[in-house]
Amino acid sequence: MALFPYLNTVPVLGDRVFLHPSCQIIGDVKIGGDSSVWCNTVLRGDVNHIVVGRGSNVQDLTVGHVSHKTPDKPDGSPLIIGDYVTVGHAVILHGCTIGNECLIGMGSIVMDDAVIPDRVMVGAGSLISPGKTLESGMLYMGRPAKAVRALTQEEVAYLRYSAEHYMRVKDNYLNGLQT
Repeated sequence: MALFPYLNTVPVLGDRVFLHPSCQIIGDVKIGGDSSVWCNTVLRGDVNHIVVGRGSNVQDLTVGHVSHKTPDKPDGSPLIIGDYVTVGHAVILHGCTIGNECLIGMGSIVMDDAVIPDRVMVGAGSLISPGKTLESGMLYMGRPAKAVRALTQEEVAYLRYSAEHYMRVKDNYLNGLQT
């Protein structure tokens, strides 16, 4: 595992966080308790901050980055990931906001200033355009992503289940029970 400071910032980890040894967490990154960051993932909080909420998982080969502050945009674009979020394999998250209990499908790209509210599912390979705000309770798919339909009750329940499943897996790793 590689935890790197950047200038005067260092990553901060909550309780029972699992970081795979191959991931890289750099600079102003805060990871909430019971979260996990998996193989070869990079979270680079160098020119702005990154927050990963409680019980979230950021899966293999994901890249999380930010946009710097400018006179025209004094806050820049931090990366904010809510609680109980599943970020699938090989996702790119750049300066966006993801609410609670969301699933971002494998290979998706979420661009600067996009806002994904609570309980949204983004289908694999989707592109969320810069500045786009999605609607809660919906499935989005495509490049660019469009609302396909409302999530079923089973799919909404699956959003939390997915995050809780990854919490159990990371606990197995933390307890040395990999099989």
